[in-house]
Amino acid sequence: MTTRDKIRAMELLWDDLCKHANAVASPSWHKDILAQREKSVAKGKEKFNDWDGEKERIRKSCK
Repeated sequence: MTTRDKIRAMELLWDDLCKHANAVASPSWHKDILAQREKSVAKGKEKFNDWDGEKERIRKSCK
């Protein structure tokens, strides 16, 4: 399977999971990690990246 095919497969899986997001509970530790990251963003130590931009960055790095 090529890298392009793998990325496409991941996108299809992710899209399907998003359609049924309410059926899957996130682990409790996700909330803790997100809270830590939000604090870092509020302090200006980190920033959240746009998912579409990150997908494009990943695509470009795989070429």
